[in-house]
Amino acid sequence: PSPLQVVVLAAGKGTRMKSRLPKVLHRLAGRPMLGHVLAAAAALDPERVVAVTGHGAADVAGYLEGTEWASARFDIRTVVQEPQLGTGHAVQQALPELAGDGTTLILYGDVPLTSATTLRALVAASAPTEHAPHGRLALLTIELPDPAGYGRIVRNASGEVLAIVEHKDATASQRLIRETNTGLMAVPTRQLRHWLPRLRDDNAQGEFYLTDIVAMAVDDGVPVAGVAAPNPTEVAGVNSPAQLAALERALQAQIAQDLLEQGVRLADPARLDVRGTLTCGQDV
Repeated sequence: PSPLQVVVLAAGKGTRMKSRLPKVLHRLAGRPMLGHVLAAAAALDPERVVAVTGHGAADVAGYLEGTEWASARFDIRTVVQEPQLGTGHAVQQALPELAGDGTTLILYGDVPLTSATTLRALVAASAPTEHAPHGRLALLTIELPDPAGYGRIVRNASGEVLAIVEHKDATASQRLIRETNTGLMAVPTRQLRHWLPRLRDDNAQGEFYLTDIVAMAVDDGVPVAGVAAPNPTEVAGVNSPAQLAALERALQAQIAQDLLEQGVRLADPARLDVRGTLTCGQDV
């Protein structure tokens, strides 16, 4: 298999968190959100992880150099995005650290609960095939009952992805589309090098959107695959204390369910909080 590299976008200020702590270091089940993202990435055995930092860069770099990741099997590097000019600009900062060919997986430090299983499916969808010898651009998507504010996935009649249109730039008919972009994607590294320098900032936000590489892929004849996330929790981002609390509850409910399936008796799963890992024997 071709080598896998991971870029984690972790530069955001997190203004709505109203905290001095960088957003990605806020804790979920006792572990920084960034730690959950790296643990899922580590399960895929990448060669290298590049964290794009910005606000609180020294704190984030300190965490990545700390004991939890000191013995990581992959090479961890950090780059600083300053100023922050959008997701495309963020990945541009990581580009010099990406080696060779293979696949680059792009993750977000504030989207902490994507499972390794889902990430494996995303990377597999990007792999070269007979019909796509140079690989595909694979996007993780989710259907939302209320997609307002999210980029819409535009497909052609045969179901191939043609574009992602940001909500601000979408037409009335495009806003009716419920399949949305999560931001997570797997890209052939060679193509990523070709596309990133061509990004432009002529949009409503004046930013470099990473999603614009979808149109470039279509123009270059590179197939674009949409991989559906299994549930909204896996792709939920955190921008506020309320959203962090909602994910905490969702994660604790999942931990409780896993323990129940192992035979652990819980009088009330809703009142269980687990920090770290818990291993149980029989008749607990």
